[in-house]
This record gives sequence, structure tokens and C-alpha cells, in this order.
Amino acid sequence: MRIIKYLLYLIILLIGLFLIFLVTATISDYDPDKRLVLFEDSSPDTILTESRLDILSWNVGYCGLGAEMDFFFDGGKNVRASRENTLKNTGAIGRFLANNDSVEFILLQEVDINSKRTYHNDQFSKFSKLLKYPYSYFAPNYKSFFVPVPPAEPMGKVNSGLMSLSKIKPFMVERYDYPGNYSWPKRLFMLDRCFMVNRFALSNSKSLLIINTHNSAFDGGILKEQEMACLRDFVLEEYEKGNYILVGGDWNQNPPGFEDKQFNKNSGYENFVLKTINEDFLPSGWKWIYDPATTTNRSNSAPYNKESTTSTILDFFLVSPNIQSVSSRSIDLDFQNSDHQPVLSSIKLQ
Repeated sequence: MRIIKYLLYLIILLIGLFLIFLVTATISDYDPDKRLVLFEDSSPDTILTESRLDILSWNVGYCGLGAEMDFFFDGGKNVRASRENTLKNTGAIGRFLANNDSVEFILLQEVDINSKRTYHNDQFSKFSKLLKYPYSYFAPNYKSFFVPVPPAEPMGKVNSGLMSLSKIKPFMVERYDYPGNYSWPKRLFMLDRCFMVNRFALSNSKSLLIINTHNSAFDGGILKEQEMACLRDFVLEEYEKGNYILVGGDWNQNPPGFEDKQFNKNSGYENFVLKTINEDFLPSGWKWIYDPATTTNRSNSAPYNKESTTSTILDFFLVSPNIQSVSSRSIDLDFQNSDHQPVLSSIKLQ
């Protein structure tokens, strides 16, 4: 009888602790306004129209998804890379970016600040100091005081987001919250997707918008549809004002004109279904810029194997009709330090 009584007390205690955990997670849940101003200045630099500009975009995979890594959420076994491999990846990614610092803009996704999965390193500060770009900004899209999965080895604290660097001083930087989310309580431990807008003054009194995006992945396609509709409305409204727009990042979709049916069949993913953006997603004149010869993302269901790992194109650029695409290429690094590859584009303002 006494054993039953103690077991009952234990069950009540565990339920109480679980409820306290959910209440704490709910109270601390990152729930930003739809629009947040991250930076504002009344004396920005001015870009001449007809300028040629270079932009590099890379999902660095929080420097924890190198070639030796698989990931539990993608069908693998591991939760995080070793400290040694995480620091190795951070150094290699930093060196690559430093060797390509002639570009005017760098857009990074999955940059960690004080997260358990990356041993509490501040990657934003490290990249900012290493690259010495005068203007760097961070927009969080994954903040949780404790992610409880997998139960045997929880991810713990996560603080991650988008990082945009520029050699040119903007007049405003904003974080826009994407619509849609998972149901409670799952949404407490999932990403809060967003896009970051850097606004630059042009010599013709219009603005150049450099937009950094990272769209949903394991959402069944529902959240991505809402996000894409939101982004479409935003860029069309800005273009109607006469502004120039470039969007770059990890779209977690194939670009229009590139349909990869084999990825869904061979990736080993159970929850991620790859789709292609519709050709008529935007009016005529808008251009999708990507390198069809080089894939930019690989499956994380197993460590990388050059011969057998499935890969596809998820990282690319979108530009408005008043921007000319000069060149575009994806840089093949053999997925050694991230599960994504960097993409580089040159544009000219018309």
C-alpha cells in the first residue's frame, strides 16, 4: 500500500514538473511583432544606379552539419556534432567567407548564438570580427530556452537566425515575421520563420532591398505556401513603389524550372517533401537566378558520401525586373563543413 502511495506521489510530481515546463516554455516563447526595426540611420550610403553588385548566400548549418554528420530529425541518429568538428567547421566556413570578402553583401542562414548544439559559441560575433564588414545584422528565427527532443539527448537551448553583412551602410534593417506556425505546444520548440530586409538608398531616389530568407522545411508544404504568399505580396508592393529587390537564401524548395523528383524518392527523409515553385508565382520579368549544374543541399539521413548521398538545389536568388542578372554560380565545397553549398550572384541595377 505504501509503495502505491509513493508511486502516486511520484506520478503527481512528474506531471507537475511537466506542467511547469510547459508553462515556462509558453511564457518564454519567442513571439515577435510582425515587423521589427533592427537598425535605422538617416545618413546612409548611396548606391549609384547601373552599379554592378556581388552577393553571396550560404546556409552554414550552424557549423554543425559537416560531411561526417547525420541528423536525427532527418532520419539519422546524431543530435549534434562533436565540439572538435563544430569548431573545425566554424573555422573552415570563416576562412571561405574571408577569402570571398570582395562581395558587397553576404547572406547567411542558421547562425548560432549561445546554443547548446554548438557548445555555446557566438558565431555571429566570430564572423563579424573575422570578416570586418562594417555593417552586420542578426534576425533570430529559432529561440527556445529548451528543446526537449530527442528525449535521450535533448537539443536544449537554441538561439539561431539570419545574418546579413554589408560593405554599404543601409538606412534601415527590418525583421518580418512569416505567417503560420505549428499548433501548441509543438510551436514552442520549432522555428519562428522570418525574412530580413536591408534597405539601401539609390541615386535615383529609390531603394534597393536585399532580403535574406530561410523558409520552412518539415511542414508538409503548408507553412511554405503561407510564407511564399506573404513574400510575394511584399516584393510586389515594394516593386510598385519603384524599388529594386533581391531575395536570397535557403528556400527549402526547388526554383521554377528545376524539378527534382529523385530527391523525394532517394533522400531517406520521412517528413520533408520537396516541391518546385510554380513558374507563374510572379509576373513576367521577375527572374530566378541559380546554377543548374551544381547542387546546394544534401540529405542528412546519413553522413555524406559523394557517390551515394542525394542532393538538390534549395539555395538561389530572386530579382525584380529592374535588375539584370550578370552571372550566377554555386560553389562546390563537397559539403565538407555544411549540408549546404554557397551560391554567388552578380547583378546590375538597370
